[in-house]
Amino acid sequence: MYKFMRKLKPLALLLSFALVGAANANDWPAAGRPIQLTVPSPGGGGTGDTIARLLAEQLAINLKTSIVIDNRPGANGNIGAAAAAKFQPDGYRFLFSWAGTLAVNINLYEKIAYDPQKDFDPIALICDVPNILVLNSTLPPKTVKEFVAYTQANPGKLNFGSTGIGSSMHLAGELFMRETGTKMVHVPFNAPGVATTNLISNEIQLMFQLIPGIATQVKAGKVNALAVMSPIRSPALPDVPTTTELGFPKLQSTTWFALLAPRGTPPEIISKMNLEVNKILKDPAFTKRLADIGATPLGGSPKDLSDHLGSEITKWGSLIKANGIKAQ
Repeated sequence: MYKFMRKLKPLALLLSFALVGAANANDWPAAGRPIQLTVPSPGGGGTGDTIARLLAEQLAINLKTSIVIDNRPGANGNIGAAAAAKFQPDGYRFLFSWAGTLAVNINLYEKIAYDPQKDFDPIALICDVPNILVLNSTLPPKTVKEFVAYTQANPGKLNFGSTGIGSSMHLAGELFMRETGTKMVHVPFNAPGVATTNLISNEIQLMFQLIPGIATQVKAGKVNALAVMSPIRSPALPDVPTTTELGFPKLQSTTWFALLAPRGTPPEIISKMNLEVNKILKDPAFTKRLADIGATPLGGSPKDLSDHLGSEITKWGSLIKANGIKAQ
């Protein structure tokens, strides 16, 4: 009898922990206790910060609590992500981050103080913003095929701008060169607006810009948009075809955004947060706000995010390593 009770004791202990976790999830979030959303970029209007604040605003309404945005910029997102990885997994601290911090940096830097797959529990993909191939208006090509032929005929003579080594704009250009057998010169700038100004003035000839940073110039005819690097068209520029429909399905580059929690967060809370996020992403008013800034809603399960993260780490890792790209 004593031996039987000893065997039951660990089982009872595990059951009690499960019941406590369920109770915590049922009571979550506690009245008057705010939820913190860490964003590894400066506040003040960047694409990531803007989307994070849109999400936080709606989550606060749905969860009936306040959501505090915790901006922690630095080192291309590494500082904020490293801090979030060390937070207590209590269900009140989350990380809102994106492709560069979660899938690129682990390949770009020799060492970072977090592992995007081991240190976080995935919750959901939020949305993505595709890169778009735009040319200075004086260049003759009007289609992607024409541009590929033009670039092949002028190897090393065209300059493409980006916001820095390892940025989505840079890697989209490297991907383009690999998939089309072309050669161009990468010119990094310290801000997307500066790069765009140089594009319009023909100091550089093209960019693989993010749609929010170039849509206005496309609509005004200041630059020529050839293709959105995504399987689906952007709601911000619905008349611009995608690389997939133009016959270049491997030319896909988007900055996707996701919500994660420190590893060990109660699974019931992960599930509840995932449910709330997916509800928000199906709300027409919310998706309209995303569309206005060039973002497409995603959603899905924690596993969907986990699988996507793994494939993106592999995709960009192979490109970075093959081309010898390193952070500077």
